[in-house]
Amino acid sequence: MPFFPAALRPPLLIASVALLLFAVSLPLSSSAEPRRSLAEMREEHISFAAWLAEFRREALHAGIAPDILDAALRGLRPDAEVIKADRSQPEFTRPIWEYLDGALSLRRMARAEQLLEEHAALLHRIEQHYGVDRQTLVAIWGLESNFGQTQGSKSVIRSLATLAHEGRRPEFAHQQLIAALQILQQGDITPRRMRGSWAGAMGQTQFIPTTYQRYAVDFDGDGRRDIWNSTADALASTAHYLQRSGWRLGQPWGFEVGLPANFDYSHADPQARKTLQEWQQLGVSIPDLPPQYGDQEASLLLPAGHLGPAFLTLTNFRAILKYNNSSAYGMAIGLFGDRLSGNGEISARWPYHERPLSRAERIELQERLTRLGYTLGEPDGIIGANSRQAIRAFQKLLNNAGMIAPVRRTRGDDIDAACGQLKGQVADRTRRQAEFRRSLDAGGEGGHVHC
Repeated sequence: MPFFPAALRPPLLIASVALLLFAVSLPLSSSAEPRRSLAEMREEHISFAAWLAEFRREALHAGIAPDILDAALRGLRPDAEVIKADRSQPEFTRPIWEYLDGALSLRRMARAEQLLEEHAALLHRIEQHYGVDRQTLVAIWGLESNFGQTQGSKSVIRSLATLAHEGRRPEFAHQQLIAALQILQQGDITPRRMRGSWAGAMGQTQFIPTTYQRYAVDFDGDGRRDIWNSTADALASTAHYLQRSGWRLGQPWGFEVGLPANFDYSHADPQARKTLQEWQQLGVSIPDLPPQYGDQEASLLLPAGHLGPAFLTLTNFRAILKYNNSSAYGMAIGLFGDRLSGNGEISARWPYHERPLSRAERIELQERLTRLGYTLGEPDGIIGANSRQAIRAFQKLLNNAGMIAPVRRTRGDDIDAACGQLKGQVADRTRRQAEFRRSLDAGGEGGHVHC
């Protein structure tokens, strides 16, 4: 979305809106399984049992052997904690700088440096085979599972069955559950040892089952693709994924840049790709740009809006987003790898005085934009492509109307005030245009009217 200089910042155009686009949800706290009545449990049991019987028939038709289904599904019941996690949407979010501080903690970086040295030979072989930088692999390993220490303790089969039965995306969970059963049938892991997150992500680098089926490899040569217990298999599988996503060995994910005064922030859009030379022609300052990168396409990333650091992101950043489609995550992996190479420090200051909007504020923002006629879908507090387009269009409308009010945070009353001012200006302009037309009809020149 576009970001304007302070002198042109309209009410809706605020750093907080930019922050919420890249904010990271606070981690969910664990809690005991909620207590339910016997009637509720009986009703749930019948419903889940009926679903499970139908799923078993579908799995048999998909080629899953009866003995595999017996081992994986016998005695299965829904996991209430999984449903709670699936339906939970945290009210508050962390700004990008707090997320990066946690992701790039001194302890995690120190451990990463140790593991780079400890697994140097393995990482060299993976790097040579797949063409993916070792620093990036260690960064993903560190963020996904704390280097294999926190892979998740839930049964992947139970979690996916629960989500396929009553989750928010049952079709997706159904697809993942079939793939998980195929993995069991291939003999790579047993049902008891197939553990992962509540959402079904597995192993040291948290593959979902369909990703495992496409990209997991047996790099240690023991006959199994074991991303849970084999560091070689886990890191090589991740390298294979990034290789297939377009990773370029030895090239940066992106770099911090400087923006000129009065920069047109409508260029700050992930889809607005330009070559580095074209960005330079727009006045963007790129320090120490190697000549061979000049024709590479890059996008401008403003993770904290126009008040914070600016980055140009390249092909490798887009490869990371295919692994996890979060700009905050992509930045964390990129900076993590840079710091393991002795770089990665950010020069510009973060806008620490700003805060992201809460979920309630984001929903209200969407509701009010919808009432103004913008197409957003059901307000859910998630600022996706439709919300960004609506915000951008409203900002442009305000700017064209000459509304220049330095409001830093978008709340409902800000939008109401902006709309009120806009309606007044439009009505006044309409009145003056009518006067101008009447003056022309009366034979006057009308040059004294400023429409």
